[in-house]
Amino acid sequence: MTARPIGYYVHHHGDGHRQRALAIAARAQGRITVLGTGLAGRTGAIPCIDLPDDRLEPREFDGRDASARRPDALHYAPVDHDGIRRRIALITDWIAAARPALMVVDVSAEVAMLARLASVPTVYVRLSGRRDDAPHREAFRGATALLSPFHALLDDDATPAELRTRTIYAPGLGERPDPAVPEPHRILGVVGRGGAPIDVRRWAAAAAATPDWSWTVIGDGPMSADGPPNLRFAGWVGDATAQIARAGVVVGAAGDGLVGTVLAARRPFICVPEDRPFDEQRSKAARLAALGAAVVCPTWPVAEQWPTLLDQARAIDPALLASFDDPIGAARAAARLCAVADAAGTQPVASA
Repeated sequence: MTARPIGYYVHHHGDGHRQRALAIAARAQGRITVLGTGLAGRTGAIPCIDLPDDRLEPREFDGRDASARRPDALHYAPVDHDGIRRRIALITDWIAAARPALMVVDVSAEVAMLARLASVPTVYVRLSGRRDDAPHREAFRGATALLSPFHALLDDDATPAELRTRTIYAPGLGERPDPAVPEPHRILGVVGRGGAPIDVRRWAAAAAATPDWSWTVIGDGPMSADGPPNLRFAGWVGDATAQIARAGVVVGAAGDGLVGTVLAARRPFICVPEDRPFDEQRSKAARLAALGAAVVCPTWPVAEQWPTLLDQARAIDPALLASFDDPIGAARAAARLCAVADAAGTQPVASA
């Protein structure tokens, strides 16, 4: 009997959702189709459904709308939006044609609800932070299982035991770095999609305060020649994972993608969490600090703090970082999701 397909919905704010979906899909024996916005040409050999954009203000999108009459079980349901109408139609058309055994939702309370209404079991991706609002509670309640892309010890202290029990913890979903010899006095700053753009003045002040270090900043922002001679802005690069592996110290926010890659590369990390809905990054940063896995700064440090912070980061034990990583995490996650799908697929399904 041919195994039934699995749908994997990815949110389009930031890029971590797409990256972990592709890591899992590549190890799922061709069963996964990825659905999301902006996927055309960005999934390799993995099939995808590229959905119309549903955003009102793409640069300021936080996954919630301001409607006073939005149903309590939803985060984002603006009315009279053609992009939403068309994306819902494409999702349900694919479900009707493919008859998936499972839909992984990373993340959207609305798509989770839609999949259940379309008679498809769901696995909901549960991120860090305080997600005890009504839409999250209902998405969790309706899911067959939950998936968290991090080690269980990085979970928020306030997470109820019932949710922990139902969660598949899946560290190691990021791109795996090849072994590299770090450059001891090289700092790599990483600025991802979905957050604040590069603030040239902040990085310039940090580099000026540490003249014995070489600073390279990659990511979302214009390349700039401003700053001291030991600072370079490289913009988007195609080898970010390799650069992380070579860095003496990595500086960045607390997104799951960057945290996972830093742990996989066993690199010292100075973490400056950014504001996100549900305090997602601040929750993750608090756990990293409690475990001694990163030097965490609640706000951007003043210039004079950087020499001490770099010394503290270099004292982090690489073996400790390894304990929160899984070199075959993507394969394990794929196997678990396929098993959930196969178990769900044993239930009787009525045919037209």
